[in-house]
Amino acid sequence: MTPRTRLPTAVALAALVALGGCSTSAPPTRLHSLMPAEPTPREPATAARAPLFVALEPIRLPAQVDQPQWLVRLPDESLAILEQERWASPLQDELRQALLEELGARYGLVESAAGAGAPWRVRLELRRFDSVPGREARIEGSWLLGRADPGRPSLRCDWRYAEAAGAGMPSLASAHRRAVVRLADALGEALLKLGRGEAAACPARGDSP
Repeated sequence: MTPRTRLPTAVALAALVALGGCSTSAPPTRLHSLMPAEPTPREPATAARAPLFVALEPIRLPAQVDQPQWLVRLPDESLAILEQERWASPLQDELRQALLEELGARYGLVESAAGAGAPWRVRLELRRFDSVPGREARIEGSWLLGRADPGRPSLRCDWRYAEAAGAGMPSLASAHRRAVVRLADALGEALLKLGRGEAAACPARGDSP
């Protein structure tokens, strides 16, 4: 090989390496959300009611799911992180915004601004946020509802919701959205009763839709 042929050969090899790298590039990242595609219709009786102010404190999540990548549970009970399947925003923000959307659209609850009196405060903790592809989405935890001013009664409840999921990650995300709607419905009903001065019971714990 003469010196004149070495440079073109090296350039050709570099081009092949570059093409090979493009052909083996990672698949695009797919984003999912807990936010509903459309707001839930408000009940007529709720639409005519004066707004009830609430303050939703930062939601506590299990450390293992508090990350951008989607953590799923496999059939053998091991866990896997899916790099290309992610939440559109941090999971804590997704869950908080989805709950506020449902509480506002269906129950007329309004997130309290700073200095807006003594709203009802909601302290929410998730002990489980399980994603089992092809089987189910499960959320489990507790809430504490109470007034900001001292001396008022509070309500603490444990809850658990599970929704069946079909094949594919979009179906699993949809199952999680349905579970979050059920949680918001239970919260909304309890807050409305407390706001009227009535006794509010904890939701029945169950896995069925």
